[in-house]
Amino acid sequence: MSTRSESHTTIPLSVLLKRELANEKIEKPEILHGQASQSKKGEDFTLLKTECQRMVGDGVSTYSVFALLDGHNGSAAAIYAKENLLSNVLSAIPSDLNKDEWVAALPRALVAGFVKTDKDFQQKAQTSGTTVTFVIIDGWVVTVASVGDSRCILEPSEGGVYYLSADHRLETNEEERVRITSSGGEVGRLNAGGGAEIGPLRCWPGGLCLSRSIGDMDVGEFIVPVPFVKQVKLSTAGGRLVICSDGVWDNLTAEAALDCCRGMSAEAAASQIVKETLQAKGLRDDTTCIVIDMLPQEKPPSSLPQPKKPVKGMFKSMFRKKSSESSSYMDKEYMEPDVVVEIYEEGSAMLSERLDTKYPICNMFKLFMCAVCQLEMKPGEGISIHEGAPNPGKLRPWDGPFLCLSCQEKKDAMEGKRTSDRLSSGSDE
Repeated sequence: MSTRSESHTTIPLSVLLKRELANEKIEKPEILHGQASQSKKGEDFTLLKTECQRMVGDGVSTYSVFALLDGHNGSAAAIYAKENLLSNVLSAIPSDLNKDEWVAALPRALVAGFVKTDKDFQQKAQTSGTTVTFVIIDGWVVTVASVGDSRCILEPSEGGVYYLSADHRLETNEEERVRITSSGGEVGRLNAGGGAEIGPLRCWPGGLCLSRSIGDMDVGEFIVPVPFVKQVKLSTAGGRLVICSDGVWDNLTAEAALDCCRGMSAEAAASQIVKETLQAKGLRDDTTCIVIDMLPQEKPPSSLPQPKKPVKGMFKSMFRKKSSESSSYMDKEYMEPDVVVEIYEEGSAMLSERLDTKYPICNMFKLFMCAVCQLEMKPGEGISIHEGAPNPGKLRPWDGPFLCLSCQEKKDAMEGKRTSDRLSSGSDE
């Protein structure tokens, strides 16, 4: 019997590098952004960070962060959140997660980061507040966390308009009005004397028009910093994100904002949206716009296809939830071409619901570490986030995640379980 040695085919390094580059172009969009603003009170701030790096296994992965912060009653809260919110979010994410787990951990880390930022700022005893619309882009996945009324919208290349944030305005959000009154707050319009009421619905004391924000310690802790969070995955065709303060949305619809800048670069589009806003009713408030284009890397910006007109009734049907049978949280195979996939959406103000261990990974919170402020605790010091739950079900006292005493007191105050010191100063938001 004759024998012959096995031959091994050697792949040149240049070919391997080209393959990796091709995969990178598929997995990651090119991010182009622009911003524009016109100042009335000087209380709008933005955070723009591209190519942020984090370690994943033996390699490095990148992501981008964009935020719009619309302050009121001063700029202190907006500035503090701009400088500290991202680090607080990142500190709530375990360091040993892979790429898919990291993306899956973002919704809860954003909740923890928002609450910690608010708690730390309130210790400074300053009475200003701020809305926050916070966007993290990792590959084709967009995660948006929002409190207040600075809105974020998405127009994918396939067409349609997707609202990735929630408006926490008392005037339009009945669920939030019920939550505040149930927690001990009062909701009503400004009393002009003689029984006449004017203006939008506000929360009293304080007179804030919003139900969620960072700061605003003078209004009462039922004005909570717990964000609405939405996470979606775009197709590799890409799309455009538009983030604006209420100075824009009070004057332009989402469709009008997108239509007025169609075909323009991100930078030109942001300027055009602000220009259209001022032409509508003049400069009545700080007016800020951020435009972010997510493009296939092999295509130049000018080749972004013109979006198709959405078909009536297709808004919800264009979102496809991932089947629970999939073996991987971000399994690429479930991603249908030319479809925006909804991965996660939650807007509850209850921390026990937002920091629960069931979704999407179970090792999010360490046993002896506060789930909000990341303070290390001795065994037995932590308080289960389900403590005092009206319907604990199968939960046991030792089931986590856990909070330190300070964060537990913060949680109780937000849920109206203890009285918070309140000042009766007005707010212009």
